[in-house]
Amino acid sequence: MGKHFLKLPKMGESVIEATLTKWLKEVGDPIEVDDVIVEIATDKVDSDVPSEVSGILIEKKFSENDVVQIGEVMAVIQTDGDTPEVESAAPAFEEVVEKEMAIEFEPVAVEESQDTPPVEVPTYALQDPSPEFEKNPEPFPASSNANEFYSPLVKSIARAEQISAAELKQIEGTGKNNRITKKDVLSFLEQRKEVVLKPQAPRPVAYQKPEARRKAEDQIIEMSRMAKLTASHMINSKQTSAHVQSFIEADLTNLWDWREKVKNDFYEREGEKLTFTPLLITALIKALKDFPLLNSSVDGDTIVQKKAINIGMAAAMADGNLIVPVIKNADHLNLVGLAKSVNDLALRARKQQLKPDEVTDGTFTFTNIGNFGSLTGTPIINQPQVGIVAVGVIRKMPAVIETSQGDSIAIRKKMIISHSYDHRIINGAMGGQFIKSMADYLEQWDENHTL
Repeated sequence: MGKHFLKLPKMGESVIEATLTKWLKEVGDPIEVDDVIVEIATDKVDSDVPSEVSGILIEKKFSENDVVQIGEVMAVIQTDGDTPEVESAAPAFEEVVEKEMAIEFEPVAVEESQDTPPVEVPTYALQDPSPEFEKNPEPFPASSNANEFYSPLVKSIARAEQISAAELKQIEGTGKNNRITKKDVLSFLEQRKEVVLKPQAPRPVAYQKPEARRKAEDQIIEMSRMAKLTASHMINSKQTSAHVQSFIEADLTNLWDWREKVKNDFYEREGEKLTFTPLLITALIKALKDFPLLNSSVDGDTIVQKKAINIGMAAAMADGNLIVPVIKNADHLNLVGLAKSVNDLALRARKQQLKPDEVTDGTFTFTNIGNFGSLTGTPIINQPQVGIVAVGVIRKMPAVIETSQGDSIAIRKKMIISHSYDHRIINGAMGGQFIKSMADYLEQWDENHTL
C-alpha cells in the first residue's frame, strides 16, 4: 500500500490561500483518477480539486470553511500496490476543472441582433491587492495565539474596511484552531453596520442584533460568500473613489446594418458568432488611446498610467453572482481576434473553466446592462481602476436627420452610453469627452469595412 498527499495547488502568482468550501468525498470513499475531492474558493474564483490517483480516502486534514495555504496537504489517499508515500502537489490550477460561473451571449433587445453578453457590475472577489497592502503587508502585530493569526486576505479586507487590530481580536474565529476566516470578517462587517455609537465615545461600540427587528413572517436569506464579497467591494469602491457620471446617446444604425451584412459570412469563415461586444469594445479601446489617463489607477498621491489595455467584461452568472473575465492586451487584437477572445471567454465561463489569471489585471471595465432592458445605469468602478463604461439597450427611435436638402425624420437605432469615473483624477470635461470619442467611433463606423 502507498499514500498520496493531495495538496492545495498553485493558483496564480497573486493567490496564496483558499477557503475549503465543501468536501465531496468522505473518509472511506473509493477514489478514481480525476474524481473531484474537494471544492475550494479564493478571493477571485471558486474551483474543484481532482485526484491524480485512485484509491481510498483515509484522512481529511481540514474542515469546511478552513483557510488552506498553497502547498498544504488537504487529504490523504491510500493507493493500491507498493507505491511509496507520495507528497506531490495536486495538479496545477491550469489543469483543474474550475468551479466558475455562467455567462450568456444571447440576442436581446431590438429584433434578434442585440446579443452582447449579459453583464453587471464587478465584484469584490475580483479586486487586485490595494497599493497600501503591497507597501505594508504586516500592519497587525504578530502573536502566538492561533486566533490572532491573520491571513493576507483577512488583513487586506481589514485594511480596506478600516478594521483595527483591536477589533480583529474581538472577532470569534471559526477556522482551524479558531483562526479568523474571510467569512468571520464579513459577518463582523455586517454586524458593524448596526453599530450605535455612544456619545463622546467611539470605542467601545454597542451592537444591536438584526434579530431584534425581525418579524415572524419575514423570510431570512443567508447571503452567499460571493455576495458578501461583492457587497464589501462595492462599499470599498464608493469609499475609495469620488464617483461621477457622464452620459451620451450614440446612433448605431450604420454599425447595426454593417453587422447584419457580414455576420453570416463571418460565422461561415471563422466558425464564430460576431456579437456586438467586440464591436463596442473596439470603439472603447480607441477612446482609451485618445484619453490614456482613463487607463490608470491611483496609488496614494500618484497616478499609475497603464501601458497595457486589459478590458474586463463584467458578467452576471447563472446563480446571480458576478465575474469579470479580462481580455489581456486587447489593443493588440484585430476585430477577428477580439471576437474570438470574447467568445472563448464566454464559452469557458459557461463550462466553468476560467482561470484565476483570466479575471485579474484589468485596467478598464465594460458592462452591458442593456441585456436586462435597461436604458442606462451608473455602474460602480472596479477598484483599483478609475473608470467603467455601461451600455444600455439598443432601441429603434425616431430621429431628426440633417442633410443639405433639409431636415427629415427617420427611424434610427440608438443606445445610451454611461461612464462612471474617478473624479480624483478625471474631471468632468475629460469624462464627457471620453465617451463622446467612443460614441463618435461607433457612429462613424465604415459600412465598407472588411474583416
